[in-house]
Amino acid sequence: MFLLRKLARFADAVCRRPLLYVWSIRSIQTALIAVSMLGAYALRFDFDLHRLSRMPVCSTVAVALLLKIAVFPAFGIGRGVWRYFSMPDLIRLAACNAVASAAIGAALPYLCPGVPRSVLVLDLLLCFLLSAGARAAARALLELPRDRLSSERRRTWIYGAGQTGVMLLRDAESNLSFPHRICGFLDDDPAKASLRIHGLPVFAGSADLAGLANQFQIQEILIATPSASGAEMSRIIGRCHSAGLPFRTVPAMSQLVAGRCYSSQLRDVKVEDILGRSAVVLDHQRISHKLRGRLALVTGAGGSIGSELCRQIARFEPAGIVAFEIGETALFEIEQAMRREFPHVRFWPEIGSIQDPRRLCEVFGRYRPALVYHAAAYKHVPMMERHVFEAVENNVIGTFNVATAAAAAGVEDFVMISSDKAVRPTSMMGVTKRVAEVVLRSIQNGGPRYVSVRFGNVLGSNGSVVPIFKRQIAAGGPITVTHPEMRRYFMTIPEAVQLVLQASTMGEGGEIFVLDMGQPVRIADLARQLVLLTGLKPDEDIRIEFTGMRPGEKLYEELNVESEFAIPTYHEKIKIFAGCAVTADSALRHLAALRGACERRDLAALVLELKDIVPDYAPSRGLLERSFSGDLGRFAAVVAGGTAGAEMKTSTGLAALAQGAH
Repeated sequence: MFLLRKLARFADAVCRRPLLYVWSIRSIQTALIAVSMLGAYALRFDFDLHRLSRMPVCSTVAVALLLKIAVFPAFGIGRGVWRYFSMPDLIRLAACNAVASAAIGAALPYLCPGVPRSVLVLDLLLCFLLSAGARAAARALLELPRDRLSSERRRTWIYGAGQTGVMLLRDAESNLSFPHRICGFLDDDPAKASLRIHGLPVFAGSADLAGLANQFQIQEILIATPSASGAEMSRIIGRCHSAGLPFRTVPAMSQLVAGRCYSSQLRDVKVEDILGRSAVVLDHQRISHKLRGRLALVTGAGGSIGSELCRQIARFEPAGIVAFEIGETALFEIEQAMRREFPHVRFWPEIGSIQDPRRLCEVFGRYRPALVYHAAAYKHVPMMERHVFEAVENNVIGTFNVATAAAAAGVEDFVMISSDKAVRPTSMMGVTKRVAEVVLRSIQNGGPRYVSVRFGNVLGSNGSVVPIFKRQIAAGGPITVTHPEMRRYFMTIPEAVQLVLQASTMGEGGEIFVLDMGQPVRIADLARQLVLLTGLKPDEDIRIEFTGMRPGEKLYEELNVESEFAIPTYHEKIKIFAGCAVTADSALRHLAALRGACERRDLAALVLELKDIVPDYAPSRGLLERSFSGDLGRFAAVVAGGTAGAEMKTSTGLAALAQGAH
């Protein structure tokens, strides 16, 4: 073992000196060529020195050296890194030996007559075997696992005996700084159980993990199943947690960085892995045709979606990006990030509010963008229930301001980020987003191509449940969930933005695009998975408390209303929802009424006007009580005064509104 340790260190030191390494492998290969020809003669004549002395051995060796040294470099032999000797190298080595032997066979009758042909065949076999054997021995020596030289590495199993798991094993064995000693595999495929891969055993994934880990002194699990679904990943994590083993994972296929070792990309399991979202396949040609060489403006550029839009757009070589944002700190941060990550893309940060038409006209007039991605909005549901006028002024009137400024500046494409909460809304945030969709569809008149993109919650966004849950876990709990059956659709931020860019290449104007959100996730289950990911036990180490639904919340979100019907697009994850729309004149009258109600701070009139625009809007009971303070007479007077539509001017309509409240 001592000699092996010394030899491994010497070989590794040689590999670290390129010039010494090249001359070393050339010298070894030259020696192997000579030894193979001498060995061929010895085998052919049964090591009979008397008979060998009568053969032109030295001349034959000289010819073999000259021709093989000339032929081998043409096949790249001599430049390969023996540490990574593999099957393609073996095939190339066989081919160059065959060509070299053929050249020797053609030259020897003229240079060294009388050499038996069997010597050439034996030389071909010996040279190939010796060359391949030397490379394999060198690789085995250089990849000698560090744990055989040191006992400091953690004993580890790889969960997943597929291609990714094998690649991870190879990377681990060739990386002397890798802190894990791979001792075997776990796999859910029964056919792989009891097999051996690279000499390491494969155990059934259904086996008693805790017992096996204790038997083999396993300290950690590396999960190498990047194509696993969310349910499969949850099950694997649950088994690791039950066995008391820490775990890490290889990222999903869509996140793997090409050209990097699997072992260098190991990371902690994230909540995105549990959701099991499949990779988004984009039509880059269409998106590139839309964005390359054109100026884009992003409102709400400092937010989660807005900042990711800036990054994704920058990858398609636009003429520049204008970032419009009201928050000074958020705008500064995205500016710094863009300067650092995309220094070649022109980037202009502009502070301003979408509620200020003058500022919007100033910015649009200065830059004249071709594309607008409107992500600025108030999105926090309970907060908007308490700030109704601000929600309308920002999400509805602000959107109209941006759309008007875009039309005046000659913008070609206008994309608004909407929400699944706009479907049969029960919250102020949802109904304002729905009204914004209606307004954009109504003003489509041959100018900018106005479209809306509707999707659900995004993981890690500002105000989303995941950061809140993480803070609660860090504080020792409890985690607060509103209802045991509360379910939501989730996407990752990059996935949502990629599909927004793809949707922006579709349609003729006035469409509402809806992204494929997969299956809704129960919030309580999400909370428990987050606790497990921290190595704690839900309901034991961290309690989960149910606090009751908040005003404006629904148990389930929807993606379309009954009056909308889905039209497929060329992209499997994007659909167009088409339905009835209001006229431009009607939309303008509604906007004037909303603006007037906000100026007067008339909450009752505002709620009734929103109900008139979106008949399936069901205001929360708390909002109705604030609007009318239990005074049904005043409610009836407001209705009779014509604030709402005709269907609201009857006692039946009044009762319907009251009964629809949550």
